[in-house]
Amino acid sequence: MRRSLPVLAATGGALALLANFHTTPSASGVAAGSGSSVTTPTTAATSPSPRRTSGGGSTTTTTTAPSGGTRSVDGPVASNDFGDVQVRIVLNGSKIVDVQALQLPSDRARSARISQAAGPILRREALQAQSANIDIVSGATYTSESYQESLQGALDRAKR
Repeated sequence: MRRSLPVLAATGGALALLANFHTTPSASGVAAGSGSSVTTPTTAATSPSPRRTSGGGSTTTTTTAPSGGTRSVDGPVASNDFGDVQVRIVLNGSKIVDVQALQLPSDRARSARISQAAGPILRREALQAQSANIDIVSGATYTSESYQESLQGALDRAKR
């Protein structure tokens, strides 16, 4: 009976430490992970998010190849409850060759971690889809939806 009290106390302490243990994903772990395990399909019925969109942002067009080649176009700033999202697409003709996140939510440590993990996944999805019809990253729904919105805006501006 004397030994059971210290054993129970030690077990309770270990469980408390375990419950408070937080890991942060490494950048290489995020890039190496498969997108299918962390994404969910986007549908029109996805949670209605309280987003505000500002019409800000500028369109930047740079031609680097003589025959209409490569140009970059900035999407509009898409705001959500956690911060602003803005992307720049780089096009070669009509093909998306790169997507750069100009702004992702980062004002809080948690938002920064989510953005750091979701950014490369969203970029990869956009390059594969060649459109704004990309999967939402699980755990980064608002960021994903704002990313899609800015990406679609950049694509719309590129058509003009």
